[in-house]
Amino acid sequence: MVDLKRRFDVLVIGGGNAALCAAISARRAGASVLVLEGAPKFYRGGNTRHTRNMRCAHDAATDILTGPYTEEEFWQDLLLVTGGETDEELAKFMIRESKDILDWIVEQGVRWQPSLGGTLSLGRTNSFFLGGGRAMLNALYLTAEQLGVQIIYDAEVADLHIEDGMFLAAHLKQPIDGATEIRASALVAAAGGFEANIEWLKEYWGEAADNFLIRGTPYNRGSILKMLLAKGVQDIGDPTQCHAVAIDARAPKFDGGIITRHDSVVFGIVVNKHAQRFYDEGEDIWPKRYAIWGRLVAAQPDQIAYIIFDSAVVTSFMPTLFPPIAGGTIAELAGKLELDPAALEKTITDFNAAVQPGTFDHTILDDCRTEGITPQKTHWARKIEAAPYLAYPVRPGITFTYLGTRVNKQSRMLMKDGKPSANMFAAGEIMAGNVLGKGYAAGIGMTIGSVFGRVAGREAAKNARN
Repeated sequence: MVDLKRRFDVLVIGGGNAALCAAISARRAGASVLVLEGAPKFYRGGNTRHTRNMRCAHDAATDILTGPYTEEEFWQDLLLVTGGETDEELAKFMIRESKDILDWIVEQGVRWQPSLGGTLSLGRTNSFFLGGGRAMLNALYLTAEQLGVQIIYDAEVADLHIEDGMFLAAHLKQPIDGATEIRASALVAAAGGFEANIEWLKEYWGEAADNFLIRGTPYNRGSILKMLLAKGVQDIGDPTQCHAVAIDARAPKFDGGIITRHDSVVFGIVVNKHAQRFYDEGEDIWPKRYAIWGRLVAAQPDQIAYIIFDSAVVTSFMPTLFPPIAGGTIAELAGKLELDPAALEKTITDFNAAVQPGTFDHTILDDCRTEGITPQKTHWARKIEAAPYLAYPVRPGITFTYLGTRVNKQSRMLMKDGKPSANMFAAGEIMAGNVLGKGYAAGIGMTIGSVFGRVAGREAAKNARN
């Protein structure tokens, strides 16, 4: 039983990668640490449960990575996907710190698996967790518990007592062992974004948000973020920006996870409900461009789109939980998708006519392209002509939102007057907007969580001791 009447050095709110890295880091620095996870134990960990990998800079090939990935290359990749909308100082700090995380995270019990090949193109840049995100999370929880970190589940926070930028106490929605007030010398907020709060999403997206699917936990409703912003913490990020991918339209509303994501866009074309293409499916290597497709689909009528491909490419990408919809002819496929058969036939005929000769290679920006149609497909363009014809219906799958708390390099929250908070720190998706103004590259979310979690815990412990 946890003694909630005592005053803890560090209170961590959240239960995912960032929260656990903060808790472990603070505990290793000598602090007493309490973690409040709002979800039940089975659902602990937020979006970490559905992750697979982390992007870290490294200077040479390793047992798990096929080659070097320098700080400069990481920075250029981040610039590319964000269009420069990132805090350069914080981003470069994160990239530099990520080099240590590869070993530090292993010291906390996490294990890596050998690098992956195939269409993901991540063998050189990203390290994959052995057993996936759930195994990674379980390792962090085990380490935290062995170190003496106290953890409470089903611990939803109803209010934060903050005065003049100083955290004083958290108030629980329901009493735990008779206590409703948790006191601590420092706070680490690592409770994620507001992607599961459909009503909040609708404030920015309108009725379209009703058609969004949430890839992860239904518990990330942004309540802690909302409290902090209401109590004087400075915000960062565009509330309409988020990590959003195209996921199967047949997926559940919440918690569908990685197995509902489609990696097949580059091998075919994508059309909306009017059977019209609307974006270049071959713009860039998949890890740098997969996370734009959620927002692209969100902008289409009824927030629905269809990935169309043929039987020649079915073994080229990772299959998902749901089988493709098949038709012996384009017209038959259109009928099953409830699309206008003539419109889909014309779109595919025009596309096929525009495909130019080239040498297909999914690992590079190859020379297989179209000419004479809009939008172009600039790479990996091949005719769709081998029956049966196949399709996946897709909707926007929201992973996490980018509106968050502004922080400095110590992960300390900044108040609206520009001054650092006296004792409040943030890590993970709740502050990801500092680094991700828009866009995404595979594995960066976990990098943000691990790097700033480790820093936040260390700095919170130092703050508490002082």
